[in-house]
Amino acid sequence: MKKRENSETPLERILEEVARAGEISRRGLAHALSVPLASIGQKVRPLLRADLLQLREDKDALALNPSFGCVVGIDMGASHLHFALADFGGEILNDATEKIRPEAGPAKLIAQIKEGIRRQVAAISHQHSAAKSLRPARKHAQHPFAVRGMAIGVPSPVDPVTGVVSLANNLYGWRNIDLAHALEKEFRVPVSVENDANMAAIGEHWRGVARDVRNFVFIALGTGIGAGVFVDGKLVRGRTGSAGELFRMNVEWQRWDEDFADTGYFETHVSGMGIAAEGRTLLGPPRAGQPSDLAAERDAYFVFEALRQGNPQARVALTKVFTLLGVGIANVVSVLDPDLIVLGGGVVKGAPELLLATLDRVVRRILKNLAPPIKISALEDKAQTYGAVFSALTGAQKAVLRRLK
Repeated sequence: MKKRENSETPLERILEEVARAGEISRRGLAHALSVPLASIGQKVRPLLRADLLQLREDKDALALNPSFGCVVGIDMGASHLHFALADFGGEILNDATEKIRPEAGPAKLIAQIKEGIRRQVAAISHQHSAAKSLRPARKHAQHPFAVRGMAIGVPSPVDPVTGVVSLANNLYGWRNIDLAHALEKEFRVPVSVENDANMAAIGEHWRGVARDVRNFVFIALGTGIGAGVFVDGKLVRGRTGSAGELFRMNVEWQRWDEDFADTGYFETHVSGMGIAAEGRTLLGPPRAGQPSDLAAERDAYFVFEALRQGNPQARVALTKVFTLLGVGIANVVSVLDPDLIVLGGGVVKGAPELLLATLDRVVRRILKNLAPPIKISALEDKAQTYGAVFSALTGAQKAVLRRLK
């Protein structure tokens, strides 16, 4: 198994700063790197020669070269796949969402991922070919749609050394799956695999409300629950890749000896599954005749819809779940003392006003003046996708830099 790289070279650091800024002046880059301004020209020269960076017209600002190639970022959830193809400057050129069957097993889902990647590349290549005759070719231009790297966020801890998907508890059969190897073997490009909440935190740090925040926790509320933790500007993965796996947390000490299967105590209550279960208890089954497959059983939509229709029992169900989430957030804050809590995922969109009001009341009651701001992701359901794009860019850049040595 391939080991993950943890060290960062000076050239990688430059690329990371440019990618985060989108465009940065030489002076700004010198400040970010804590080096003399006079040394910047020499430091960036190899990256300009390799076409990874380009100078803007004023010859002062630096940016990634969008025409160097493209990358594929994938958000893999318990009920969907979202594909995004981006240029080398990080701009998303094409994307698509597909439903999955969580009970289908790893082999079929990996085949679906591969086919989805091929469709993305084919679609953008077709658009490029159709437009090619409308503009003159640039001398020495890179092929703008050569795939340079891929990254995928998965609903599972990922081994911090090998990159193996340890256990996706919401997907049947996903235990110790080397997804990166399967995709690298097929497409012959570097592939990064990361926990989905970690990937969303990366995206939020790159393009979202946590862009300039060094210490924050991104909490992903979807079919399940998880979190991505940034400390001093760096993602924290933990010993086994399970840092931020809130689904295991237990906030009722009397139940410490009970078994909660693979979902754990917290996810049983605080997640799309938890909301759906609470809704069925108070409101009955979601819809007569609804298919009883795994995805449908986890659907919290009917509870939010009942709330919008003024059903008081729906408000009771959601307030209970959000209160328990507030207790969990207060516990996380008491350990990590972050500057910011960011909420993302499909559940957040269901009743955002009730969610924020409940969390604010609970967290401030427990922590008082130690409670940090709690915000909803500016990227909505695209945080993980942006994180995957950024990770794919980083992996592709490292591969190019290895060839420059």
